[in-house]
Amino acid sequence: MKFRSRVTAVALLTAAAITLTACSGSGAQPASSDGSAGTGGTLTIGAFVDVKSFDPAQAHIGHYVQYYQPVYDSLLRREPDGTLVPMLATAWEYNSDNTELTLTLRDDVTFTDGTTLDAEAVKVNLDRFRTGNGPDASTLAQVSDVAATDATTVVITLKAQDPALLDYLGNADGFIASPAAIEGGKLATDPVGSGPYTLDKSKTVAASTYTFVKNPDYWDPSLQVYDTIVLKPILDTTAMSNAIISGQINAALLTAKTQPQAKGAGLTEYNYPTDWQGLLFFDRDGTMVPELADVKVRQAINYAIDKETLLAQVGKGLGTATSQPFGKGTDAFDESLESAYPYDVEKAKALLSEAGVGEFSITMPTVSGFFDPALTAGIGQNLADVGITVNWENVAGSDFISSLVQGKYAASWFSLFQGSPWVAVNQIIAPEATYNPFHTTDAKVDTLITAIQTGSADEQKTAAQEINKYIVEQAWFAPFYRPDQIFFTDKNTTTEPQLQQAVPSIYSYAPAQ
Repeated sequence: MKFRSRVTAVALLTAAAITLTACSGSGAQPASSDGSAGTGGTLTIGAFVDVKSFDPAQAHIGHYVQYYQPVYDSLLRREPDGTLVPMLATAWEYNSDNTELTLTLRDDVTFTDGTTLDAEAVKVNLDRFRTGNGPDASTLAQVSDVAATDATTVVITLKAQDPALLDYLGNADGFIASPAAIEGGKLATDPVGSGPYTLDKSKTVAASTYTFVKNPDYWDPSLQVYDTIVLKPILDTTAMSNAIISGQINAALLTAKTQPQAKGAGLTEYNYPTDWQGLLFFDRDGTMVPELADVKVRQAINYAIDKETLLAQVGKGLGTATSQPFGKGTDAFDESLESAYPYDVEKAKALLSEAGVGEFSITMPTVSGFFDPALTAGIGQNLADVGITVNWENVAGSDFISSLVQGKYAASWFSLFQGSPWVAVNQIIAPEATYNPFHTTDAKVDTLITAIQTGSADEQKTAAQEINKYIVEQAWFAPFYRPDQIFFTDKNTTTEPQLQQAVPSIYSYAPAQ
């Protein structure tokens, strides 16, 4: 399929706070006891998010996958370049019209509680995911039935084609838990999968340290490079930088402001594009903020944002200003849309005047310690300059995502990966998209979505370009820029960035040679 997104991930930059001290008892260790290259030892990763539940039905993409990958195998596994390779599924095949996917499973896998992994276990997990209330449940909206036709065969029937289904099965959707553990009802805190590691609860403190130890009976030892993996949720960006520089962690995503210090400390830097950052206008029908129903108001907000200055002040110039939510490398990208909304205060004021709108206010969420003060100050000042007051409402990092998808705010700053057109549509544009909590519909958009989903390769490409242009013209969002992701490892550790994912997968870490 033309729009087969090779990975799907969201860079979700929220977390529960953690206080680090210079004498952390579970600090980073070299990959072998003598500090030389090899296998074994402990890998400690700093994470910008905290996990709220280990139940795979609640699994999320982006930063969250690193909490699930140690414990749960996925149906497919994504290589760093996005290539899908076998994991629990050894083979997969569509029928002639791509509405039925058949998966062939491994026959030699058991969960860590001794339960056999078979087709019925996969069915139970997929059904729970698609019918539950997890943050990514909508990604399986096209699935109408999951059948276990024999012990190693699963048949997934679709209502209509889903060009991203395989990618989803290699991401949050594909994590498989023990059916016995599901019945036990304790997966949120006691995960039971067939993965390369198990959660060591004796060395785990919620919101502080999560310790995973090697599963001695794992079927693929090549994915068990380390004896122990430790994840430390760290909200504060300065604390994250201090943690890796002081040796408390081996790897972390940093920010443009903390990059110079880490680079000066001799850490290994990895730069790669993943996200676009800007404002999401959820309330495009004006339910909470009536003014947002007028396209001229949304366009005015786009013109009011000084993207280049924000990029310089917040991102230290490491990135590219943009006005479109689809990224380079996708068939929807249009170079002419990069500067569709240049900074123009007078133009913004004129549009607001044409809309007959006076001064008004918008309440948007912020997360203390993570949202850069320069970001919130810049957005607030830019909008105040055209008569729009931003009321920033502080929310806990662990509640940030849920507050957005539940429609608690009319608009919010956010960071989202720029995936394939179909994946992006189902993330932010379609009526049931994860980040369309008000379920906004539009006849033209619906027609274009259908073309992207079911059309020929040429029709898909044309529809993707048209939907991008239309969404930009209608100002459904206010993109600011595509920042560079800035990831660091210490001298004992190497990794490989994951295509279109904020952080590397746990399988991509290794001791430095």
